[in-house]
Amino acid sequence: MTPAGAERLPSRAARLLSALFYGACSLFLVLLNKALLTTYGFPSPIVLGIGQMAATIMILYVAKLNKIIHFPDFDKRIPVKLFPLPLLYVGNHLSGLLSTGKLSLPMFTVLRKFTIPLTLLLETIILGKHYSLDIVASVFTIVLGAVVAAGSDLAFNLEGYIFVFLNDIFTAANGVYTKQKMDPKELGKYGVLFYNACFMIIPTFIISVSTGDFQQATEFNQWKNVLFIIQFLLSCFLGYLLMFATVLCSHYNSPLTTAVVGAIKHGWRPEIFLLNTGQAVQA
Repeated sequence: MTPAGAERLPSRAARLLSALFYGACSLFLVLLNKALLTTYGFPSPIVLGIGQMAATIMILYVAKLNKIIHFPDFDKRIPVKLFPLPLLYVGNHLSGLLSTGKLSLPMFTVLRKFTIPLTLLLETIILGKHYSLDIVASVFTIVLGAVVAAGSDLAFNLEGYIFVFLNDIFTAANGVYTKQKMDPKELGKYGVLFYNACFMIIPTFIISVSTGDFQQATEFNQWKNVLFIIQFLLSCFLGYLLMFATVLCSHYNSPLTTAVVGAIKHGWRPEIFLLNTGQAVQA
């Protein structure tokens, strides 16, 4: 009989598969969002984010109703248990969408590497985890290598730089705090995902309406294009999968592992794939 304590230790296969799942979801979502925001010229990354939050809420709620998954019902203690995850969640989501639309993919790849040292730093501060000098040196080697490799593609875009660095900070903080709050005796991984989306979808919708972002989305001229609609809905679904995969990877591994997998994924050149399939992206 397996000891109770042993069940808490994930197998090597679980760690590897969760990392691969996260990398695949993240890669395909970047490709799809880049196509929606540049090839089709969809003007509203915030509405795209709202769609991904709505997909998360609906999928998890239906799964809970059908007893496929379990997470606690709402009570007044849940906002306290979650804080500051909802704020980090929406900041990570929106800054990621905005940075994808404003930077070339090579530049996006380089700047996203800074998530790794930020994650290492926050794990040390918040979780009290300490890494060896070899790991610290490897982290900074990854960042340096990315800058050198993409040096010929660098182009200055102040707004894009700001959004992607904010995305780095939000991503690192979100990963570390998610790891801290995924106690199965409390909300668990499904509860963290569900209540994050619930708490932030309405404020995000209000921001979208007040900034004119929602109106631009409703007036977009591609809503009768079946291919665009399919890709928009697929982006919403992949947004949910990415949120789930991020939580799963951090649960079985660590936030630093999740950040490194994201860096490996960004090291692959998506614009080459898009050009080869005839779906040119202005990178």
